[in-house]
Amino acid sequence: MKAVLCKAWGPPDSLTVETLPDPVPDQGEVLIEVKAAGVNFPDVLIIQNKYQAKPELPFTPGSELAGIVTAVGAGVSHVKPGDHVIAYLGNGAFASHVKAPANKVMPMPPGIDFDTAAAFTLTYGTSHHAVVDRGELKAGQTMLVLGAAGGVGLAAIEIGKAIGARVIAAASTDEKLAVCKEHGADALINYSTEDLRERVKALTDGNGPDVIYDPVGGIYAEPAFRSIAWRGRYLVVGFANGEIPKIPLNLALLKGASLVGVFWGEFVRREPRANQANMAQMLGWVKEGKLRPHISARYSLEQAPQALKDMEARKVTGKVVIVP
Repeated sequence: MKAVLCKAWGPPDSLTVETLPDPVPDQGEVLIEVKAAGVNFPDVLIIQNKYQAKPELPFTPGSELAGIVTAVGAGVSHVKPGDHVIAYLGNGAFASHVKAPANKVMPMPPGIDFDTAAAFTLTYGTSHHAVVDRGELKAGQTMLVLGAAGGVGLAAIEIGKAIGARVIAAASTDEKLAVCKEHGADALINYSTEDLRERVKALTDGNGPDVIYDPVGGIYAEPAFRSIAWRGRYLVVGFANGEIPKIPLNLALLKGASLVGVFWGEFVRREPRANQANMAQMLGWVKEGKLRPHISARYSLEQAPQALKDMEARKVTGKVVIVP
């Protein structure tokens, strides 16, 4: 098998692609031929030792994949060789083959292609947990999505619309905002050319958004929080900007607002049944056409460093996948 390897903490260019022995599944494990692996911003941080999870070196990055089962270990009954499956792992997806714990593997719904399935788990899982569970967004309410053209941002837009909410998308270019519009955003803000706070005020008749979804951090966090509605919920999803903002807590007091942390990986670990229920609901929405993962680029294993560099430079719209 071939796999991308991180042998030392460093930038994407430090990764190598090597030939390794073919894995054999042990009891309770599934061997998968990887057809597509989703690329996510945490992958950029993990290889540089800048993330909460710190795998032992050497390791293969990549946390989500779709592929075909080639073998199963003893005790595995819910999938069999030949089945099309989705898997969510801590690491290991950027490879031609992966050995995965059976409880991390689920059958792919019919009618979904490998690229879409590989791009689904982390971004939509994160956004559903954020918007529905932590943000408690309801039909008729308004949500502002920062960094809206990224993978989790587009997922949040679609989930918000599936619920019946009004969604305002904020991004850095008109091209990115056009993609947000295609995925259901009701109103758009280019925060590179417009005053974010003033535009939010105008678009909400001065009331502010009920929920703010922020995977970016940085300089837009405080003006966004200052615009939040009474009893609003500000979702702290991530810091793609690279800067963790410092927000004056008196703002939460004045608006009766909540700062709400979103850590999907820990949610999956602590509440696996709730996560499975979320996934089931979203796969139903996929079948209904309410959720449509946007795949903007495909890379080979050898191009994995470039995929991560593009992610780090915020050049990615929606999701990109690695196709072994």
